[in-house]
Amino acid sequence: MSIRVRSIHLAWIVAALTMLALVAGAAFRSTTGALFEPMETEFGWTRSGTSGAVTLNLIVYGLTAPFAAAAMERLGVKRVVLAGLGLTALGSALTVFMTELWQLWILWGLFVGVGTGVMALVFGSIVANRWFVRHRGLVMGIFSGGNACGQLIFLPLIVALAEHEGWRAAALATALVAAAIIPFVARYFADSPYAVGLRPYGEEAESPEPAPAKPQVSPARMALRVLRESLARRPFWILIFTFWVCGWSTNGLIQTHFIPAAHDHGMPATTAAGLLALIGVFDLIGTVASGWLTDRFNPAILLVCYYALRGLSLVFVNSLLGPSIEPPLWVFIVFYGLDWVATVPPTAALCREHFGIERASVVFGWVFASHMVGAGVAAATAGWLRETTGSYHPAWISAAVLCWLAAASLFWLRKAPVPQESQASPDRVH
Repeated sequence: MSIRVRSIHLAWIVAALTMLALVAGAAFRSTTGALFEPMETEFGWTRSGTSGAVTLNLIVYGLTAPFAAAAMERLGVKRVVLAGLGLTALGSALTVFMTELWQLWILWGLFVGVGTGVMALVFGSIVANRWFVRHRGLVMGIFSGGNACGQLIFLPLIVALAEHEGWRAAALATALVAAAIIPFVARYFADSPYAVGLRPYGEEAESPEPAPAKPQVSPARMALRVLRESLARRPFWILIFTFWVCGWSTNGLIQTHFIPAAHDHGMPATTAAGLLALIGVFDLIGTVASGWLTDRFNPAILLVCYYALRGLSLVFVNSLLGPSIEPPLWVFIVFYGLDWVATVPPTAALCREHFGIERASVVFGWVFASHMVGAGVAAATAGWLRETTGSYHPAWISAAVLCWLAAASLFWLRKAPVPQESQASPDRVH
């Protein structure tokens, strides 16, 4: 295969396919908040019951990520991603036949949780690390922003389908999106530049990066070994905590509960879904900008700013929601949207900085797992708070406090060179 296709480096083709897969994996998870009410109305399920299924989905999704990253290193990226797309499509399609709450937990929680977990942002991290030397932070920012933007932009379409054709049509549409990506990934995706005789984009000829060695141990053993060794280091605990808070304050709270919270204040579901989609648009701008900044500034300082400002914005959510959209709510949508997942590029950069590039993807997988565990706990907690207090206000305030704690914790993250032992190959037996 030639190094360029119509003057475009193959790395950018692979990046575009990665983006498609990330959006496909995110498509079904974006439907959960929009489909709560029609499912509860049809089956008589409670908000805590449906929120529990989402909690399981988010936790399984997150915990799958580090093992998926290790499997990609051992078995090949393309093979693992194709399996994830297939499982996501299957789980989404089977929901149209369910009649019991436990089936929702199995299909949303396990099938789609594992399938989309394969295509979590650790997948984007592996592609960025393997295919790019120049613009690595920017590419990770594009992946992060596109992933979140895709989730939120799907919402108005899902809500419209659910209202006019029923929630089953909305679920089936997301299954078709995931299935449609499969042939493109199968035909055009490549595991690494070295597999097709190329070098990473932007690599300098005088200082080439070594080709990654294929691990000789099972993916599970590799993932667990990296976890065990990382647990002994302070940066890992700080990154785990801050990304746990990130998941709590984004996927678990805003993405899952913003539509029903807005509906509590008299806002139509279609209007609330449109606002979430708009958050996604501004998120794309903010996260790409964050990737650009990560290539140029201290990522820890960027994270302090992101978490502190996010906490400030969440304090005002409850007072801004109402039957109609007033100017102050527009300010929140823009402000919060720019900060939605701007945390991803600097967090991924800190994983490379403190643990070395060979371990970075698996370490980021565990950090990402904490993100989704935080999201899962928040989804269930916010649903419980809504049922017990009749309001989402305590959920907004608790998320704000957690964001400020995350910002403060980063001052304990010391910038230090990666120890020699952490640069060793993760498949080496000690």
